[in-house]
Amino acid sequence: MNQFFNLVIATETLESDAQQLDVTVEELQRICVKVNAKIVRQPALQLQLTYQIALPSQILANQLVWPTWQQTQVRFADYLWEETCLECFIAGDTSSDKDITEIQDAESYIEINTNPDGRYALYKFKSYRKPATLPPTPLYEADGHTRASIEWTDNINTQDIIQKALFDKSPEAYSLHYYERGFNIPLVEFPNQKYAIANTIIEQIHPCVILQLGETSLYFAPQHASPPDFHNRDYWPKFVL
Repeated sequence: MNQFFNLVIATETLESDAQQLDVTVEELQRICVKVNAKIVRQPALQLQLTYQIALPSQILANQLVWPTWQQTQVRFADYLWEETCLECFIAGDTSSDKDITEIQDAESYIEINTNPDGRYALYKFKSYRKPATLPPTPLYEADGHTRASIEWTDNINTQDIIQKALFDKSPEAYSLHYYERGFNIPLVEFPNQKYAIANTIIEQIHPCVILQLGETSLYFAPQHASPPDFHNRDYWPKFVL
C-alpha cells in the first residue's frame, strides 16, 4: 500500500530566490521532490515516509544544506523548520481507544519535523496553529506520558542516492543530484482499515519539504496556499491507504 506525492515549489518569491541563488526560475522549477507514504507491518505496524529530492544543477547542489545523518544526532529537537526540514502534517478525528466514533477534537492535527542529520520533533495542535506558543506542544503517545518519536529507516547513511525508478529516465536525469531520507512512525490499527498515530486517526496527510540553500529557503508541498502556509488544512490531500 503506497501513496505517492509530487511536491511543487511555492512561487511567491521565486524570482528573487533565483536571483539570490544565481540560477534561473526554470532551474528552481525543475527541482524534483517526491514523497512515498507506505504502511509497513513488520517488525511492527508503522507509517513509512520516504523523501526523495533531485536538484538539476551543481550550483544548487553546492548551496544545499543537507547534513550527513549521524546516530549521535538522533533526538528530539525544536525549531527544525528553520533549516532543511522534511515535514509531514497529519489530521483526523481524535478518538478514544474504546470507541472510534467518539470525536474529541475534529480540528486537531500533528506536525512532524525531521532534519537529515537525525534530529526530529512531533507536535500536537488543537486547531489551526493553536496553541500558538513556540516551540509547539510535543505529541505524546497514547499513554499520555511518553513523548512520541520516529525510527529512521536503513537508507539514511547514503547522501546521494539515485532512484531512477521514481524520476524521469530522460538523459538529463543522469546529471541530477539525488538525496533521500526515510523514517517510520508507529501506528495503531482500528477496524475498517483506519490507522492512528497516538490517538489521532489519519484522514489527511500533507508531506512538505523546506530546502535551505545558503540563506534562501525553498518551500515544497503537494498544494500551496497563497502565501504558502503548510498548516492550512484546505490544501491537505486525503489519506487513501
